[in-house]
Amino acid sequence: METLLKLRDLDKIADQQTVLNNSNSQKTTREQIAVERTVLKKFSDLHATLTVNQDVPLLSKHQHKLFLSESLRFISSKYEILDASRTWICYWLLHPLTLMGVKFNDGLKSDIVQFLAKCQSPSGGFAGGPGQYPHLAPTYAAVNALVIVGTEEAYKIINRKALYEFLQSLKQPDGSFAMHIGGEIDIRGAYCAIAVASITDIITRELVSNTAEWIVSCQTYEGGFAGGPGLEAHGGYAFCGLAALVILNKGHLCDNRALLRWLVHKQMPLEGGFQGRTNKLVDSCYSFWQGGAFPLLYTLLAKEGCAPKRHLFDERALQEYILICCQYSQGGLIDKPGKPRDSYHSCYAISGLSVAQHFLNDKHILGTYRNELASTHPLYNIRPDLVRKAMLFFHGLQS
Repeated sequence: METLLKLRDLDKIADQQTVLNNSNSQKTTREQIAVERTVLKKFSDLHATLTVNQDVPLLSKHQHKLFLSESLRFISSKYEILDASRTWICYWLLHPLTLMGVKFNDGLKSDIVQFLAKCQSPSGGFAGGPGQYPHLAPTYAAVNALVIVGTEEAYKIINRKALYEFLQSLKQPDGSFAMHIGGEIDIRGAYCAIAVASITDIITRELVSNTAEWIVSCQTYEGGFAGGPGLEAHGGYAFCGLAALVILNKGHLCDNRALLRWLVHKQMPLEGGFQGRTNKLVDSCYSFWQGGAFPLLYTLLAKEGCAPKRHLFDERALQEYILICCQYSQGGLIDKPGKPRDSYHSCYAISGLSVAQHFLNDKHILGTYRNELASTHPLYNIRPDLVRKAMLFFHGLQS
């Protein structure tokens, strides 16, 4: 079923404003109030246009496609600091383009594959760029990018035997994973390792022994997941922990109700977007890192006989925040009003918009049907048809 959503009532949104008084006059409160005022002004300006255009807000697909597509061939010098994240940049650009229905020509696909091949280490795994140190995070990004390209050339680039040995070399006795040899240990490592192992069909009991139990130890008293045991819950870590558990078919081990409560309270009542941690500002990237966890929870709740009949977050408010506050006029998406555009926020804001639009077989689209995006796989954040195609290929290979 497809439903067009209408904008929230502006007066009711304004009622959610934070009030400054002597008991909450800290710097973080003043910053929150400043963001709310900027967002409310954006909302007010858009509502003023409704008399002449009932289709607003519009997703500026043409401009976003142009920005992301051009960035595949050329990025500005400001990205120099991300030289160790070039595999990530490939993924951040490719994924939102596929959600907007862009098809890549064979020449571009092959160029991407050949570049990512230069980032693969002879000892297994991928680095952030050619000649760099292999690391779990760019390994996840490179594998995702190759799955999105979706050609046999892309799949065959991945040295699965060396990849498995690389993952094993990072496995710790307690079930956790280091991000690289001698590197930090946190929940991102567990998710990245499990995600790439499952999608390339190299996952084994030995590889993931004790991992689910270690992930569960990262769930905090708040309900979310931290980077490691005893730390603060965080949106990115919460997604990583939950997704890894679901891949392992161990989602029942965590406190799902506490996690749901924590996630729901991370959606900002006025802005409509999500914050990453308690007492932090809204950020469009958490549209996916927080919003993307909800479909995973729905599957776990369904197994308990409590399948939700609609989204358990305000999908209309999230779409409002992304469409009204986070689109850069010349293409690309931003963290919040006043911030610059970049490929990272473009990827995860558009991913979160997709999550908000799709609930099982239903579609809830704010504005016009022209805003509709393809759905994204809740475990890997890749289009589901591309995930299926890759998994079938890798499953058909000899071990």
